[in-house]
Amino acid sequence: QVQLVESGGGLVQPGGSLRLSCTASGNFVNINYMSWYRQAPGKQRELVAMITSRGTTNYADSVKGRFTISRDNAKNTVWLQMDSLMPEDTGVFYCNVDGSSEKEGDGYKYFEVWGQGTLVTVSS
Repeated sequence: QVQLVESGGGLVQPGGSLRLSCTASGNFVNINYMSWYRQAPGKQRELVAMITSRGTTNYADSVKGRFTISRDNAKNTVWLQMDSLMPEDTGVFYCNVDGSSEKEGDGYKYFEVWGQGTLVTVSS
């Protein structure tokens, strides 16, 4: 079993900054992708940013230049630094992690888990 613990959400004024964190714990061999998704009120969940184990990153067009994703493989932690926040960034942010867990045959079992979500509200 792999668990994720998220933190860092809250209320911030437009133009402000927040930093989200997500730490994985439990029984796994390695973590591959670590990602942040956002679900705005009344909308579908969408990918905001992702980072591979080697540090390759990808961002949604709406957050490029404002958000920065980073990770520490030794701490099994991913962060999302959010700057120049806008009201349309409001939503619940979810951490998503995948990788390999216990051994299965000649390989390893794949896992994918979601965090509990943390609310980010951008409002004056």
